[in-house]
Amino acid sequence: MDGGSAASTFLTDSLELELGTEWCKPPCFSCAFDSRDGKFSGESYLASGALKRLILNLDPLPTNFEEDTVELFGIQWVTETALVHSCRELFHLFRQQIFNLESLLQVNCDFGKIAALHAKADSIRQQCVVFLHYLKVFIFRWLKVQEAESHSLLVHPYEVLEAQLPSMLVDELHGLLLYIGHLAELPSVTLGAFVNQNQIKLFPPSWHLLHLFLDTHWLVLEILHMLGEKLKQVVYGRQFISQAGDSLTNVSLFEEHCEHLFCDLICLSLNRYDKVMPSEALMISHYPCSCVKELWVLLIHLLDHRSKWSAAESFWNWLNKLLRTLFEKSSEQRRPVSITHAKDPLGFSWWISVHVASLFQIDRHGVLDEMRQMESNWSFVEELLKQSVTVQDGILEEQLRMHLHCCLTLCDFWEPNLSVVTILWEYYCKNLNSSFSISWLPLKGLTNIIKSPLSMLTLVKNCYCDKQDPDLYKSSSSYIIFLCILAKVVKKAMKNSGSHPWKQVKGRIYSKFHQRRMEELTEVGLQNFFCLFLLLAAVAEIEDVASHVLDLLRFLRPASMSSHGTLVWKGQMAFLLMYAQKNLDIGVWAEKLSCEFQEKAKEFLVSKHDEMVQRHDLWTQLSIYIDGVQEVFETSSCLCPSHEHLLNDGFSMLLRACRESELRTVLSFLQAVLARIRSIRQQLCQELQRENVDRILQSSLSAKERPLAAVAGALWRHFFSFLKSQRMTQVVPLSQLADAAADFTLLAVDMPNTAPPDLQPQPVISIMQLFGWDDIIWPQVVARYLSHLLQNSTVCEALSQSSCVSFQSLTIRSWVRCVLQMYVKHLSEPDLLIDMNPDQVMEKEYMEQLTEMTRLLFTLSEVKNIFSKAQIEYLPNPEDPKQALIQFLEAVGVTYRTLQTFSDKSAMVTKSLEYLGEILKYIKPYLGKKVSSAGLQLTYGIMGILVKSWAQIFATSKAQKLLFRIIDCLLLPHTVLQQDKELPVPMLTAIQKTLPLYLQGICAVCCQSQNPNAYLNQLLRNVIEQYIGRFLPASPSVSDLGQHPVLLALRSPASVPWMMPLRKHIVHAIRKSYLEFKGSSPPPRLASVLAFILQLFKDTTLGVCDLELLLPGVLKCLVLVNEPQVKRLATENLQCMVKTCQVGSEGGPATQLTSLFRQFIQDYGMQYSYQVYSILETVAALSQHIGIQLIPTLTQSLKDSELKWGLGKNIAQREAYSKLLSRLGQAGQDEKQRLESDKL
Repeated sequence: MDGGSAASTFLTDSLELELGTEWCKPPCFSCAFDSRDGKFSGESYLASGALKRLILNLDPLPTNFEEDTVELFGIQWVTETALVHSCRELFHLFRQQIFNLESLLQVNCDFGKIAALHAKADSIRQQCVVFLHYLKVFIFRWLKVQEAESHSLLVHPYEVLEAQLPSMLVDELHGLLLYIGHLAELPSVTLGAFVNQNQIKLFPPSWHLLHLFLDTHWLVLEILHMLGEKLKQVVYGRQFISQAGDSLTNVSLFEEHCEHLFCDLICLSLNRYDKVMPSEALMISHYPCSCVKELWVLLIHLLDHRSKWSAAESFWNWLNKLLRTLFEKSSEQRRPVSITHAKDPLGFSWWISVHVASLFQIDRHGVLDEMRQMESNWSFVEELLKQSVTVQDGILEEQLRMHLHCCLTLCDFWEPNLSVVTILWEYYCKNLNSSFSISWLPLKGLTNIIKSPLSMLTLVKNCYCDKQDPDLYKSSSSYIIFLCILAKVVKKAMKNSGSHPWKQVKGRIYSKFHQRRMEELTEVGLQNFFCLFLLLAAVAEIEDVASHVLDLLRFLRPASMSSHGTLVWKGQMAFLLMYAQKNLDIGVWAEKLSCEFQEKAKEFLVSKHDEMVQRHDLWTQLSIYIDGVQEVFETSSCLCPSHEHLLNDGFSMLLRACRESELRTVLSFLQAVLARIRSIRQQLCQELQRENVDRILQSSLSAKERPLAAVAGALWRHFFSFLKSQRMTQVVPLSQLADAAADFTLLAVDMPNTAPPDLQPQPVISIMQLFGWDDIIWPQVVARYLSHLLQNSTVCEALSQSSCVSFQSLTIRSWVRCVLQMYVKHLSEPDLLIDMNPDQVMEKEYMEQLTEMTRLLFTLSEVKNIFSKAQIEYLPNPEDPKQALIQFLEAVGVTYRTLQTFSDKSAMVTKSLEYLGEILKYIKPYLGKKVSSAGLQLTYGIMGILVKSWAQIFATSKAQKLLFRIIDCLLLPHTVLQQDKELPVPMLTAIQKTLPLYLQGICAVCCQSQNPNAYLNQLLRNVIEQYIGRFLPASPSVSDLGQHPVLLALRSPASVPWMMPLRKHIVHAIRKSYLEFKGSSPPPRLASVLAFILQLFKDTTLGVCDLELLLPGVLKCLVLVNEPQVKRLATENLQCMVKTCQVGSEGGPATQLTSLFRQFIQDYGMQYSYQVYSILETVAALSQHIGIQLIPTLTQSLKDSELKWGLGKNIAQREAYSKLLSRLGQAGQDEKQRLESDKL
């Protein structure tokens, strides 16, 4: 049946008669399916085509009741005569089946019996429905129309019964209706079946009974309608009279039943309305299930069909008549029995009217057709509207919103009605100063929530958009809903009837505003005033409305302007925005508002900072202007001369008076306007570059560019001059200063002629010099500014092709400065440094900006070429700017070493120094009185890498001056030269970590220099002398000395050319400064020095020349110092020296040290003979050869000593000497014998 009904909607009525001959299930009410999509069941009267067949007067069921007999209530009847012969019996059986079904309600409906009860109840219902459909079919097919003159000719008893059948049907149908009673009077248990939905489709008897009553009520209407259509005459009943006391007819019964059915449906709706909140009125329907909804639709179609072809009342007339009774007092007029008292008849009437009106969109097949012509009911709605706005009734805002929301929905459904607008305007014009708020509900439309002209305009736009907010009740006041109704009606009326409706509305609204009325308006009233006229301007004649608004605003008193000035500015700016959005000339509004803005800016400039209230009020109005002008520029598709008026000298005054938070707002405005100007110009350029552009269009586009240039000139005058003057102060937020400067640079690229004269002839270069390459600008500004420009290919190409050949070099120099100064808080206050963990010191935003700048810089061709020539692979997205700088500096050094010609090397040195700029000035803040450990580590690390990797560059005469300054500033500052003064711990730590880089680099420079540089060698030796002692441990420990930075500098391959010179400088420094005795007094920290020398032996291979410098001092320590630790370390050093000498002479005679030992014997042999013999015993143990060569000198020293003292042989000394000689082998034995045989 479902498939057949779906197909039938697309077939003609004649084809429907040709459908299959199988028995099809008669239609009935059914909600036993998912109706959430709004469709009706295939068994319904709508979807099955039953309603259409009824209206078109076609066979109700063309494929049913075709057999000779028919089964009704379990009994076989002759199809064509059953109703004539047994009408009363059949109706009696029908009532009996209803009784049986009602009896099932008494049975306990538990889960085990539900299936059996459902089947039994469904069977009873189907029998009753089949019988009612049989009545319809019988009337259509077999009921004969009796002519008036033929009544006397009826002789056959069947013909007599047949003639009486219509009257009998009227009586029986009336009796049936009396038997089943009103729907509204059913027990609550039965009515509760409306909401009984389940997934297994098994329903209780109450559900079947309720739906059977619905079927019966509707089918009785069908039968009475068909009876009237068939007989074309009034049929009188014989047993009953009508409700009014007249004779019962088919017509009176139809009307009486219609009234009862309407009453029932209204009562069912009233029961639902009692549970509906005003805010949910449009979301909750008036019917409990889809079957009741279908019944409403059926009534709409049937009654409207009857009213078109007869004098019968239409659907709306029936409903209006009964709804009016809800407002009547029971004592005044008798209300229909079945309609109960309504608590809120007005709200209910609105609610049911709007929901019933929506059902007019459903066609005869039950399909929603939004384009379907709908019958309006404006006369009754006007009555409701007048009651809604009657002040005497004291209606609440929450109710009024619901009523107007319903009215707005009806305006969507029906044709426009200006009377609705008139009624509402009469109410709201008297209450403009009301806020129309609900205390328990937040509202978007209040004055303190409309913060900008754009939000006011957006609010108005929402009023006239086609799709309304479903949550309009909560989001808008009743006044805003009135504006929605006004917009809807005026738009529809003007579309249908031209400008005449608008003139009517305009006359009624304009007439309510005059000087006294304008003076009475409060702040809320003014807002409502602006919203009203903005709406009228949007939907009708904007220029006429705007002109009238300007005239009305002149009526405002100065006191009102001062107290409500902010709101007036919002309203005026909203009109300006609307003009811009409609691409109209904004000249009138621009001139008025810009003059007012200039005056307010002047007041703001001269206001004192302690007048907080006044400044706040002024700033509020100024910010409204700023936001509005920004929106105007962003909205305008093209600029006109009037746009320049909006950017007057008021901005110059405003900028000078702003604080930081206020400046942020103004600069955000500036950036938005600059971006919009560039966007419009790019669009013009694209249009000019298209092919086949004729001269007329080209001239038009050129004319559009002139206002652009004027606006750009105004920005240069009023904004750039301020940014330029504040680039070194702390007034302007750094990020916005950089952003604005970058935007002006891009503007200079696009429109260079608009820049002021002081930036010409190359404005781009001039601005970059001011904000990107100037060393006195904050690094935060430089990094952000250059990042903006480096990612713009147009700017990079323009600069590369210009005469500024050093663009990339200057940019690299700025990057180097930004990296080196990453830990400096303010350049203007170099002492304010942060001493924390480096990761905590760096501002996250600046670090991200510096990383981005590094990434962009590594895309420059100059940087790529350096890495390419150095054959060093670099990361395309470096994440650590410090490591990226180190990598770059090393690449520059490698690149220089690859060059061959003198000219290339000379150019590279110049370019390299250009990269560094005034690098010592960049790091100077870290070397002040207050210390930053992070800054010092960064400085010494980067500069150490620089000195080492650029050794060959610093070896040139051009770069050597910088090297001298680096050594003086970082390694040999004044504080270092003061031995008694301790260096700050962070500085000493930074030097200790990086000193090897400096020593290696400086020594390499000494080796690479074209001419020996005595000064540089002296500086190197001074550095070594200073820091050997600075980093000596308090107590000698070889393990601690292993990390001494001077020794770490020597830990490189021996093949490195500067290793030997560096070792030589270290040895000379030790000999000069750390092994020098003052008379017999030993030097300080002698044990640590000896431990250092011992570690030097372990780390490097010392030459004989080095030993010649160190040996005298070590021997002196052994002679003059008795401290055990010194003697032990000195002995170990002596042993290392002798062994080293042996290795150096490949095991042969170590003659290099002989002269040193001879001198040692001559100096100390007479006074310290015993110590000398002991020391030489140690030497003899390692090298007899040295001892043998020293025998003559020792013997002569012995004799000289004895001669000097004049006491003869010194037995003790001779014994000590003999002990030494005994260690010297045969030569020693021979010398002993000679000494014994000598005669003194």
